Amino acid sequence: MTGPRPPSSEEPAVTTGSPAVKDDADTPVDVVCLGESMVTFLPARPGRLADVPAFERTIGGAESNVACALAAAGHGTRWVSRVGADGFGDHLVEAIGSYGVDVRAVRRDPDRPTGIYFRTADDRAADGHEVLYYRAGSAASAMSPATVPYRDLWTGRILHLSGITAALSDDCLALMRDLVVHRPGRPLVSFDVNYRPGLWRDAAGPRVLLDLARGADIVFVGEDEAEAAWGLRGAAAVRAALPEPEVLVVKQGAAGATVFAREDSPASGEAGCFAPSPRVDVVAPVGAGDAFAAGFLSATLRGLGVRDRIRHGHLMAAAVLTVPGDLTQPPARAHADRLVALDGTAWGRLRLGPGWTGDDQEVRTS
Repeated sequence: MTGPRPPSSEEPAVTTGSPAVKDDADTPVDVVCLGESMVTFLPARPGRLADVPAFERTIGGAESNVACALAAAGHGTRWVSRVGADGFGDHLVEAIGSYGVDVRAVRRDPDRPTGIYFRTADDRAADGHEVLYYRAGSAASAMSPATVPYRDLWTGRILHLSGITAALSDDCLALMRDLVVHRPGRPLVSFDVNYRPGLWRDAAGPRVLLDLARGADIVFVGEDEAEAAWGLRGAAAVRAALPEPEVLVVKQGAAGATVFAREDSPASGEAGCFAPSPRVDVVAPVGAGDAFAAGFLSATLRGLGVRDRIRHGHLMAAAVLTVPGDLTQPPARAHADRLVALDGTAWGRLRLGPGWTGDDQEVRTS
């Protein structure tokens, strides 16, 4: 597929709105994250949405979660998206920017609103869990090769994408398909499959996600979603269906994760590296997948080995799992490095609970 060439830094940005802040978002960063973020309304108490009297406003978005976590870990990050020229758009830009993320490439759309959603307080996997999205026709759904300047996207060492964006509209899908095309000057593309059946308007979603993953350099997919989307069982089966990515991360829930990295096994018959998760006293099971991706990408940027990348992903996920929301301050790098360096026996005895990320907190073993 032949797509538009990346605009040079001298060309004007293409937009139907005005930028969130001044339009000079071409400073190099470590990671650029593209995707929709929404204002999220969390219930004040458990129960059906029909019975909840009040909600707390927060933010939600897989790609911006990764950008915020990486920024908190000390990396230069940029979030690229579109939001409405409304108060909710203001809140998103300000909240994400407060984490240290560069938001200068966010475009404001005067004709389309910022997306919002409501959800119940329980686990997404629980019976009776409800999520109501109000994102149809949102500003972010208008992202396309014509409305997202490529100069904003190609300024990072890594470009992080997710399958959620591909499901938003035909224009978004066209943009995603173009971004995974291998061409000179393209940064490493990281792709989190993030299969959300409710977002896809037809049965083509799984095939689209498989095609997009085949064009990426680093792919994240949960073992459960690989089975749901593609009927694949086990990490080896996922690798057999996705031999193209240089690095394939198969997340296996509380058990751990298996990574297939061609750099470690350049010959055929590539073996996966499995690293178990530490035990975690879970406060809220939201945001862990995005945090894992951030931890893994952080360690990748630092040039660490595959096992250590997985362990850093586990630790970043554990930081989020031990707080109520899906964003938190990660452990200091030195603190995380000490834990990652533990031998297998000591790592297997770790037990991480609320407050474990503080430098002065003693990490429990059992």
